[in-house]
Amino acid sequence: MPASYSIGPRYETFVRELVESGRYASASEVVRDSLRLLEEREEQRQAKLAALREDIRKGVESGPGIPANSVFDRLEKKYGGGSRK
Repeated sequence: MPASYSIGPRYETFVRELVESGRYASASEVVRDSLRLLEEREEQRQAKLAALREDIRKGVESGPGIPANSVFDRLEKKYGGGSRK
């Protein structure tokens, strides 16, 4: 069952230009290709989000961190202390 959507004049012009250029055979083909790209982008976004959540989980499970001042003090002692701001 075909559906009808309003995409506005800007995108209607864009779709028409793509079809008239011969790049696509029909407006439906343009829409299908656009939806494939959107789906692919959404899958990539979901994968990045899942990876970020996993990194956060690992960070939380790793326990408390080391205070930055402790790290800087150790580095200054090891490499000769420049002044820290």
